Amino acid sequence: MENLQKKLGIIAGGGTLPHQLIEHCLNIGRSFFVLAVEGNASADLIDDKIPHLWIRMGQAGSGLKKLIEEKVEELIMIGTIRRPSFKDLIPDLRTTAFFAKVGSKALGDDGLLRAVIKEIEAEKMKVVGIQEVMPDLLAPAGILTKKKPSKQDLIDIKRGVGAAFNLGKLDIGQSVIVQEGIVLGVEAIEGTDELIKRCANYKRKGSGGVLVKLRKPQQDMRIDLPTIGKRTIDNAKQSGLNGVAVHAGNALIVDQKEVINYANKQGMFIVGIEPGDYLEQ
Repeated sequence: MENLQKKLGIIAGGGTLPHQLIEHCLNIGRSFFVLAVEGNASADLIDDKIPHLWIRMGQAGSGLKKLIEEKVEELIMIGTIRRPSFKDLIPDLRTTAFFAKVGSKALGDDGLLRAVIKEIEAEKMKVVGIQEVMPDLLAPAGILTKKKPSKQDLIDIKRGVGAAFNLGKLDIGQSVIVQEGIVLGVEAIEGTDELIKRCANYKRKGSGGVLVKLRKPQQDMRIDLPTIGKRTIDNAKQSGLNGVAVHAGNALIVDQKEVINYANKQGMFIVGIEPGDYLEQ
């Protein structure tokens, strides 16, 4: 449950979710402060009326100091982060000390993010998930669109769940594309949109295939939840996929009603699934 009395810090990456969160805070009158990550957060995200500071990724230590000065009590990290350039990563002194302390934990996404959370919470700030503030973003269970998955789609979803579950255990990615039982591609550093575009080149004749997107088994619910939006559906349509299966209650759908309506117009399905229903026992 959202605590309106506590000042919220927002570390904002790319995409529309940071903007939605800022609008939510403005609408309900919740006090907040934004750390906008250069090269990721949209330039039109911030105006003079929004309390904020732009930082490079390497200035995380300076950003944390600013959040402390602003007396932030709860913190959300939201939005996409692209692969940084060398300039982005040049660290300030506090960030240098942080990486020296975490060492090999920085090699995997989940290990690094857990270390970041630990560092933040050592400063008496509580890291929360966006779903704790905006619960309507979570994908519900069941078929969300007019179109339903076919028998072949369900076979592909089951195959995709098994592949995505094992991919996630290795802390590699969240998404898999399957067509007629064949895994066409798995997500790594490139992200879901590039995975979808890449797999368009590998499709076989026949049924279009599905995108399966799951939370990693060990993943903290407060950070980097699997997310789909209108762009996901558009890319999937352009690549000839039949639909998308997302982790019910563990994935975010940005502008949920709009995305479902768009999928209906495109003749595609969206289904919220529980991975345990598809994994071999």
